[in-house]
Amino acid sequence: MSSIGKLVKQAARMQQQVEQIQSGLASRTVEATSGGGAVKVVARCDGTIALIKIDPQAANPAETQLLEDMVLSAANQALNQAKEISNAEMSKVTAGFNLPGLA
Repeated sequence: MSSIGKLVKQAARMQQQVEQIQSGLASRTVEATSGGGAVKVVARCDGTIALIKIDPQAANPAETQLLEDMVLSAANQALNQAKEISNAEMSKVTAGFNLPGLA
């Protein structure tokens, strides 16, 4: 088989693997907390937020700014964890290839 044909087959196989990983990442979650557990954020490894839980005792109207900061902190932590997992999984498939958007 020609080298182009091999490359096309390899690219098709890689595309299937990428699609499988992306599907799995959509159902895989990570959790982060802030404020000693007052705020919990669960993110999917596809980069979306699945859940935000706030302890009712943390919802003091006089401390809205603090609560907003805790939510932001937990959300960013969860999304960073999710991105690390996603990058690690995708790099397993795309190792050796420098294709924009795949690693």
